[in-house]
Amino acid sequence: MKSSLQDVEPTDRPTGVVGAAPAGATDQQTAARAVQEMFGAIAPRYDLLNHVLSMNVDRLWWWRTTRKFDAILKNPAERVLDLCCGTGEMAFALERQAQGNAKIVGADFAHPMLFRAAAKSAKRGKVLSWIEADALQLPFAGESFGLVTSAFGFRNLADYDAGLWEILRVLRPGGECGILECSEPEGVFGKVYGFYFRQVLPKIGTALSGVQGPYSYLPASVERFPKPPEMLERMRAAGFREATWTPYTFGIASLYWGKK
Repeated sequence: MKSSLQDVEPTDRPTGVVGAAPAGATDQQTAARAVQEMFGAIAPRYDLLNHVLSMNVDRLWWWRTTRKFDAILKNPAERVLDLCCGTGEMAFALERQAQGNAKIVGADFAHPMLFRAAAKSAKRGKVLSWIEADALQLPFAGESFGLVTSAFGFRNLADYDAGLWEILRVLRPGGECGILECSEPEGVFGKVYGFYFRQVLPKIGTALSGVQGPYSYLPASVERFPKPPEMLERMRAAGFREATWTPYTFGIASLYWGKK
Protein backbone atom coordinates (compact mmCIF):
# COMPACT_ATOMS: atom_id res chain seq x y z
CA MET A 1 0.00 0.00 0.00
CA LYS A 2 1.30 3.44 -0.90
CA SER A 3 0.00 6.92 -0.50
CA SER A 4 1.15 9.89 -2.56
CA LEU A 5 0.94 13.63 -2.20
CA GLN A 6 -2.14 13.69 -4.39
CA ASP A 7 -4.03 12.00 -1.53
CA VAL A 8 -3.46 14.92 0.84
CA GLU A 9 -6.37 17.29 1.31
CA PRO A 10 -5.66 21.07 1.29
CA THR A 11 -6.90 21.29 4.89
CA ASP A 12 -4.00 19.07 6.01
CA ARG A 13 -1.33 21.67 5.26
CA PRO A 14 1.27 21.87 8.08
CA THR A 15 1.39 24.77 10.48
CA GLY A 16 3.81 25.72 13.26
CA VAL A 17 7.00 24.10 14.51
CA VAL A 18 6.55 20.44 15.37
CA GLY A 19 9.24 18.22 16.83
CA ALA A 20 10.19 15.91 19.68
CA ALA A 21 9.04 17.03 23.12
CA PRO A 22 10.42 14.82 25.93
CA ALA A 23 8.98 15.35 29.39
CA GLY A 24 10.42 18.46 31.00
CA ALA A 25 11.65 20.04 27.76
CA THR A 26 10.78 23.73 27.47
CA ASP A 27 12.25 24.58 24.06
CA GLN A 28 14.05 23.02 21.09
CA GLN A 29 17.44 23.14 22.83
CA THR A 30 16.28 21.33 25.97
CA ALA A 31 14.32 18.84 23.87
CA ALA A 32 17.43 18.00 21.82
CA ARG A 33 19.55 17.68 24.96
CA ALA A 34 17.00 15.37 26.61
CA VAL A 35 16.91 13.12 23.53
CA GLN A 36 20.71 13.06 23.39
CA GLU A 37 20.94 12.04 27.06
CA MET A 38 18.21 9.40 26.76
CA PHE A 39 19.81 7.61 23.83
CA GLY A 40 23.25 7.88 25.36
CA ALA A 41 21.90 6.15 28.48
CA ILE A 42 20.36 3.18 26.64
CA ALA A 43 23.19 2.72 24.11
CA PRO A 44 24.68 -0.39 25.82
CA ARG A 45 21.50 -2.46 25.29
CA TYR A 46 19.94 -0.56 22.40
CA ASP A 47 20.36 -3.28 19.75
CA LEU A 48 19.05 -6.06 22.02
CA LEU A 49 16.03 -3.99 22.99
CA ASN A 50 15.18 -3.13 19.37
CA HIS A 51 15.22 -6.80 18.39
CA VAL A 52 13.28 -7.99 21.45
CA LEU A 53 10.63 -5.27 21.40
CA SER A 54 10.01 -5.61 17.64
CA MET A 55 10.28 -9.43 17.80
CA ASN A 56 13.12 -9.16 15.27
CA VAL A 57 10.83 -7.63 12.63
CA ASP A 58 13.08 -4.53 12.59
CA ARG A 59 15.59 -6.51 10.51
CA LEU A 60 12.92 -7.02 7.85
CA TRP A 61 12.12 -3.32 7.83
CA TRP A 62 15.77 -2.39 7.23
CA TRP A 63 16.03 -4.96 4.44
CA ARG A 64 12.87 -3.72 2.69
CA THR A 65 14.10 -0.15 2.90
CA THR A 66 17.49 -0.91 1.39
CA ARG A 67 15.86 -2.87 -1.44
CA LYS A 68 13.97 0.26 -2.50
CA PHE A 69 17.27 2.07 -3.03
CA ASP A 70 19.12 -0.77 -4.75
CA ALA A 71 19.99 1.21 -7.91
CA ILE A 72 21.53 4.05 -5.91
CA LEU A 73 23.41 1.71 -3.58
CA LYS A 74 24.90 -0.26 -6.46
CA ASN A 75 26.38 2.93 -7.99
CA PRO A 76 30.10 3.02 -7.04
CA ALA A 77 30.21 6.80 -7.52
CA GLU A 78 27.38 7.45 -5.04
CA ARG A 79 27.58 8.72 -1.45
CA VAL A 80 24.90 7.75 1.06
CA LEU A 81 24.15 9.35 4.43
CA ASP A 82 22.39 7.44 7.21
CA LEU A 83 21.07 10.15 9.52
CA CYS A 84 20.49 9.56 13.25
CA CYS A 85 22.32 6.29 12.66
CA GLY A 86 22.42 5.17 16.30
CA THR A 87 24.48 2.00 16.65
CA GLY A 88 24.70 1.64 12.88
CA GLU A 89 22.27 -1.16 12.05
CA MET A 90 20.63 0.69 9.16
CA ALA A 91 24.04 1.74 7.83
CA PHE A 92 25.18 -1.89 7.90
CA ALA A 93 22.03 -2.93 6.04
CA LEU A 94 22.75 -0.28 3.40
CA GLU A 95 26.33 -1.50 3.12
CA ARG A 96 25.20 -5.09 2.58
CA GLN A 97 22.85 -4.00 -0.19
CA ALA A 98 25.56 -1.81 -1.75
CA GLN A 99 27.94 -4.79 -1.96
CA GLY A 100 31.00 -2.58 -1.76
CA ASN A 101 29.76 0.07 -4.18
CA ALA A 102 28.24 3.27 -2.74
CA LYS A 103 30.12 4.91 0.13
CA ILE A 104 28.10 4.86 3.38
CA VAL A 105 28.38 7.59 6.03
CA GLY A 106 26.62 7.36 9.39
CA ALA A 107 25.86 10.46 11.46
CA ASP A 108 24.45 10.81 14.99
CA PHE A 109 24.73 13.34 17.83
CA ALA A 110 24.65 10.78 20.67
CA HIS A 111 28.31 9.92 21.23
CA PRO A 112 27.75 6.58 23.08
CA MET A 113 25.61 5.36 20.17
CA LEU A 114 28.16 6.41 17.57
CA PHE A 115 30.99 4.84 19.59
CA ARG A 116 29.20 1.49 19.46
CA ALA A 117 28.54 1.84 15.73
CA ALA A 118 32.24 2.45 15.08
CA ALA A 119 33.25 -0.46 17.33
CA LYS A 120 30.89 -2.84 15.54
CA SER A 121 32.13 -1.59 12.18
CA ALA A 122 35.76 -2.24 13.11
CA LYS A 123 34.92 -5.69 14.47
CA ARG A 124 33.09 -6.64 11.27
CA GLY A 125 35.80 -5.22 9.02
CA LYS A 126 33.35 -2.82 7.39
CA VAL A 127 34.62 0.33 5.70
CA LEU A 128 32.07 2.91 6.81
CA SER A 129 32.52 6.49 7.97
CA TRP A 130 31.04 7.73 11.25
CA ILE A 131 30.43 11.43 11.96
CA GLU A 132 29.24 12.94 15.25
CA ALA A 133 26.79 15.59 14.07
CA ASP A 134 23.45 17.28 14.75
CA ALA A 135 20.87 16.37 12.09
CA LEU A 136 19.66 19.98 12.05
CA GLN A 137 23.16 21.37 11.38
CA LEU A 138 25.02 18.84 9.27
CA PRO A 139 28.72 19.45 8.55
CA PHE A 140 28.37 18.60 4.85
CA ALA A 141 28.34 20.79 1.78
CA GLY A 142 25.14 21.11 -0.19
CA GLU A 143 24.38 18.39 -2.75
CA SER A 144 26.85 15.95 -1.16
CA PHE A 145 24.73 12.78 -1.25
CA GLY A 146 22.57 10.81 -3.65
CA LEU A 147 20.62 9.18 -0.81
CA VAL A 148 19.80 10.13 2.79
CA THR A 149 18.14 7.59 5.06
CA SER A 150 17.00 7.69 8.69
CA ALA A 151 15.70 4.69 10.61
CA PHE A 152 13.67 5.39 13.75
CA GLY A 153 15.61 8.56 14.50
CA PHE A 154 13.91 11.36 12.56
CA ARG A 155 11.01 11.29 15.04
CA ASN A 156 13.40 12.52 17.75
CA LEU A 157 14.38 15.76 16.00
CA ALA A 158 13.36 18.96 17.76
CA ASP A 159 12.06 20.42 14.48
CA TYR A 160 10.80 18.06 11.78
CA ASP A 161 10.59 20.72 9.07
CA ALA A 162 14.14 21.90 9.74
CA GLY A 163 15.26 18.27 9.50
CA LEU A 164 13.59 17.90 6.10
CA TRP A 165 15.17 21.15 4.87
CA GLU A 166 18.60 19.95 5.95
CA ILE A 167 18.13 16.60 4.21
CA LEU A 168 17.08 18.43 1.06
CA ARG A 169 20.11 20.72 1.30
CA VAL A 170 22.65 17.88 1.36
CA LEU A 171 20.90 15.87 -1.39
CA ARG A 172 22.01 16.34 -4.96
CA PRO A 173 19.33 17.11 -7.59
CA GLY A 174 17.51 13.86 -8.30
CA GLY A 175 18.66 12.44 -4.97
CA GLU A 176 16.28 10.49 -2.74
CA CYS A 177 15.52 10.17 0.95
CA GLY A 178 13.98 7.35 2.95
CA ILE A 179 12.64 7.98 6.44
CA LEU A 180 11.74 4.75 8.24
CA GLU A 181 9.66 5.45 11.33
CA CYS A 182 7.39 3.88 13.91
CA SER A 183 3.70 4.47 13.29
CA GLU A 184 0.32 3.58 14.73
CA PRO A 185 -1.83 0.92 13.04
CA GLU A 186 -5.57 1.40 12.74
CA GLY A 187 -8.57 -0.87 13.29
CA VAL A 188 -8.79 -3.85 15.66
CA PHE A 189 -5.11 -4.72 15.25
CA GLY A 190 -4.27 -1.11 16.07
CA LYS A 191 -6.13 -1.35 19.38
CA VAL A 192 -4.34 -4.57 20.36
CA TYR A 193 -0.97 -3.22 19.29
CA GLY A 194 -1.70 0.09 21.02
CA PHE A 195 -2.15 -1.71 24.35
CA TYR A 196 1.18 -3.52 23.89
CA PHE A 197 2.94 -0.36 22.73
CA ARG A 198 1.74 1.86 25.57
CA GLN A 199 1.36 -0.54 28.48
CA VAL A 200 3.68 -3.52 27.92
CA LEU A 201 6.60 -2.27 25.81
CA PRO A 202 7.65 0.53 28.22
CA LYS A 203 7.81 -1.92 31.12
CA ILE A 204 9.92 -4.44 29.16
CA GLY A 205 12.21 -1.72 27.81
CA THR A 206 12.76 -0.22 31.26
CA ALA A 207 13.42 -3.63 32.82
CA LEU A 208 15.95 -4.70 30.18
CA SER A 209 17.73 -1.34 29.89
CA GLY A 210 17.70 -0.51 33.57
CA VAL A 211 16.94 3.10 32.64
CA GLN A 212 13.76 4.98 33.54
CA GLY A 213 12.23 7.30 30.97
CA PRO A 214 13.26 6.42 27.40
CA TYR A 215 10.71 3.67 26.87
CA SER A 216 7.87 5.77 28.23
CA TYR A 217 8.99 8.51 25.86
CA LEU A 218 8.81 6.12 22.87
CA PRO A 219 5.00 5.74 22.57
CA ALA A 220 4.53 9.44 23.35
CA SER A 221 6.95 10.39 20.57
CA VAL A 222 5.18 8.15 18.05
CA GLU A 223 1.82 9.63 18.99
CA ARG A 224 3.24 13.14 18.54
CA PHE A 225 4.81 12.39 15.14
CA PRO A 226 2.79 13.68 12.14
CA LYS A 227 0.32 11.24 10.63
CA PRO A 228 1.15 10.12 7.06
CA PRO A 229 -0.93 12.75 5.19
CA GLU A 230 0.62 15.56 7.23
CA MET A 231 4.13 14.14 6.95
CA LEU A 232 3.80 13.94 3.17
CA GLU A 233 2.59 17.52 3.05
CA ARG A 234 5.51 18.66 5.18
CA MET A 235 7.88 16.92 2.77
CA ARG A 236 6.30 18.74 -0.15
CA ALA A 237 6.42 22.06 1.71
CA ALA A 238 10.13 21.48 2.39
CA GLY A 239 10.75 21.14 -1.35
CA PHE A 240 10.57 17.45 -2.24
CA ARG A 241 9.24 17.10 -5.76
CA GLU A 242 7.74 13.69 -5.09
CA ALA A 243 6.81 11.91 -1.87
CA THR A 244 5.12 8.63 -0.96
CA TRP A 245 4.29 6.65 2.16
CA THR A 246 4.49 2.85 2.46
CA PRO A 247 3.28 1.11 5.66
CA TYR A 248 5.19 -1.96 6.87
CA THR A 249 3.78 -4.84 8.95
CA PHE A 250 0.18 -3.66 9.24
CA GLY A 251 1.33 -0.08 9.80
CA ILE A 252 3.63 -0.66 12.79
CA ALA A 253 6.36 1.07 10.79
CA SER A 254 6.26 3.37 7.78
CA LEU A 255 8.68 4.35 5.03
CA TYR A 256 8.44 7.93 3.78
CA TRP A 257 10.15 8.38 0.43
CA GLY A 258 11.03 11.67 -1.19
CA LYS A 259 12.91 12.86 -4.27
CA LYS A 260 14.70 16.17 -4.75
